[in-house]
Amino acid sequence: MHGESEAASSAQVTPVAESLVEQFKQEKMFWRQFSIAAQIAERNDAGVLPSLVDWLNSDDRHIRGNVAFVFARLGDVRGFETITRILTDRSDRPEGQGIAIAPSDGIYRVSGQIAADRYYAAHLLGDLRDPRGVPVLVGLLNDAEVHSIVPWALAQIGDKRAVAPLLDALDQDDPTMRVLTINALETLRATEALPRLVSLLDDHRRSNFGTQVSVSDAAKAAIAKLQ
Repeated sequence: MHGESEAASSAQVTPVAESLVEQFKQEKMFWRQFSIAAQIAERNDAGVLPSLVDWLNSDDRHIRGNVAFVFARLGDVRGFETITRILTDRSDRPEGQGIAIAPSDGIYRVSGQIAADRYYAAHLLGDLRDPRGVPVLVGLLNDAEVHSIVPWALAQIGDKRAVAPLLDALDQDDPTMRVLTINALETLRATEALPRLVSLLDDHRRSNFGTQVSVSDAAKAAIAKLQ
């Protein structure tokens, strides 16, 4: 079925979409490539998919994820499936993009590559804003490799089903995870989180990212927005 629909749609590809696909294929940096992927998706031209389908099997999972993002945004089930498979894929692989080299010794380790690839896939679920990603992401809230990106991704999707699991995540005794989770609850306008946020006002430990805000200050800011 895919073959016939793709053959039919490929004849309708606009010159602008074709140009963007070529830019996508030439770009080597995954974050710049993602920006092009978003532009391709915005064109809403499914005729580009046949020229990208082989890239769904790229050894570089960051590239694979970017291609899958285009497929998912254009309504092809292979896109969402590919992204979620990256999250469970722990197979051996060559060095790709992301932080896969240990800073202590500069040696590539496949475990580091897997962690980087999984983190990026979780990020892509947030970028995709597909409600189907909610149960997938919720299942990763206690996954040490990727949990730090999960609150943001859930907030991007904007589905209230994420609120209860995020409230549970506040029980993690990790100031960084607490701040990230508070930010997500604020974005989701989760007024039901207010009692729990009040209980965190005495936690003055600081997160280890960005401006290193404390749990207490993050809770105060969220309370002010949600009241």
